[in-house]
Amino acid sequence: QVQLVESGGGLVQPGGSLRLSCAASGSIFSINNMRWYCQAPGKERELVAHITSGGSTNYADSVKGRFTISRDNAKNTVYLQMNSLKPEDTAVYYCNADIKWRLASAWRNYWGQGTQVTVSS
Repeated sequence: QVQLVESGGGLVQPGGSLRLSCAASGSIFSINNMRWYCQAPGKERELVAHITSGGSTNYADSVKGRFTISRDNAKNTVYLQMNSLKPEDTAVYYCNADIKWRLASAWRNYWGQGTQVTVSS
């Protein structure tokens, strides 16, 4: 069984920074793409940032230049460094990953439980 566990959310003032972490644990053979999504109240869940197994990244236009996604493959962990935070960044942030539990298995998609980020003065 595979689990994704996020941490690092909280309350921060506008202009501040937070670093989210998401650690994958369990029966893991390989992790391919890893992603961060956010969901604000009353809105659809949307993709914030994506990183491939090789480290290529892309971002939603709304966070380009402010957020940085990275990963530590040895720790099965993905990070989201969030700088210059704005009130409109307030949302629950979810990590998402494509994982194989053994060489012959198919890729499966997993979600974390989410971590709340609130940007307010």
